[in-house]
Amino acid sequence: MSPTPPRANLPDLAPAILHDVARLAASPEVRSAFNWLRTQEPQLAQWQMEMARIAAPPFGESARAVWLAERFRQVGLDDVRTDDVGNVFGKHPGFAEAGFGQRYVALSAHIDTVFPANTPLNIRQQGSRLYGPGVSDNGAGVTAMLAIAALLRTVRLRHALPFVFIGNVGEEGEGDLRGMRHIFSTPRWKDSIAYTVVLDGAGADTIVAEALGSRRFEVIVRGPGGHSWSDFGAPNPVVILARAIHTFASTPLPSAPKTTFNIGVIRGGTSVNSIPESASMKVDIRSTSMSEMERLEQTLRLALNQAVEEETLTAEMRSSLQRRPSGVHCEVVPIGNRPAGELATGARIVQVIRAVDAQLNNAAQVQRASTDANIPLSMGFEAIAMGGGGSGGGAHTLQEWFDSNGRELGLKRILLTMLALAGAGE
Repeated sequence: MSPTPPRANLPDLAPAILHDVARLAASPEVRSAFNWLRTQEPQLAQWQMEMARIAAPPFGESARAVWLAERFRQVGLDDVRTDDVGNVFGKHPGFAEAGFGQRYVALSAHIDTVFPANTPLNIRQQGSRLYGPGVSDNGAGVTAMLAIAALLRTVRLRHALPFVFIGNVGEEGEGDLRGMRHIFSTPRWKDSIAYTVVLDGAGADTIVAEALGSRRFEVIVRGPGGHSWSDFGAPNPVVILARAIHTFASTPLPSAPKTTFNIGVIRGGTSVNSIPESASMKVDIRSTSMSEMERLEQTLRLALNQAVEEETLTAEMRSSLQRRPSGVHCEVVPIGNRPAGELATGARIVQVIRAVDAQLNNAAQVQRASTDANIPLSMGFEAIAMGGGGSGGGAHTLQEWFDSNGRELGLKRILLTMLALAGAGE
């Protein structure tokens, strides 16, 4: 999750929602739930370390999915199952389930990590801190989800809409949100999830209510290659990329909506005295506006076409003197596409989480970021992403850490949000 500055001009909170949240927080059942959460840190830390010790690289989450399905059964969720792409589901019933046409409030957390399968997973605990790859992103989110599921087995909390708990795959990197895409392309879930709460990482100080879109491409340029002396004049793929980058980097960008691009990786060539046969670069384009991302993609393609034409023309002029071939080919391969989206003004899910924060005296900022919530948000559904409590750092590094101090606040926040969205009963 990569948040950007908070949004402004938020709607005023609805008095009825503030009242509902205050009533919930004051109820004996919820106070009992809060007390139970206060005692669970040893179990939560154990779950968090167990999961982090199971490798879950991109497209290799199956072992962790098996572990999570067993935990779902252990804490008493119903109808635990794994779908075709590896997402794990478990349900908890609501008292008005039939009358609400099987509408659900979903609580999800991604189970994949950015780390390759052979990464050393030296997970350890020192006091309130856990250390090791993936302990916070997304060990904190999955553990918070399990805490809420386990609580519902222990403390009787009435709510109208049923809950579905989802450990989804494919959030990180080139996983490209494949788990959440699959969920919301399946009629069973697309048509029945009323609200989606995504848990991603640690913390309790953010509300992601706007989906930061991104498009990612690998650009590959191929030419005949050759010796730097005897084949001088053949088109050079590295030079083509350089020409294209120079043109693309001068593209004007709007200040609103914020739109960015990045060339993050460049590869090519074999030696200093060889004209490369190929060269490639990876390009990241981001915006909250789909039209701006489309404009930048088109600008990138035009810059590449222009660069190929210029280098080909130069090579042909040289080849006419040296009789060298000048064939060159350029390919743009999409490697990621995260859709943008945002909630309608006054969306109930944002009203609820802000009322919860007001009730808990918690300061949180509404932000935009790229998370699993991108998928439902881009489809016009109500969704937010937030942290699982505590604090963390070093995400996507071997030095990643999580501190459980403050986890209780995050769990209270999640519980009140779920109950308010589901419609809690007396």
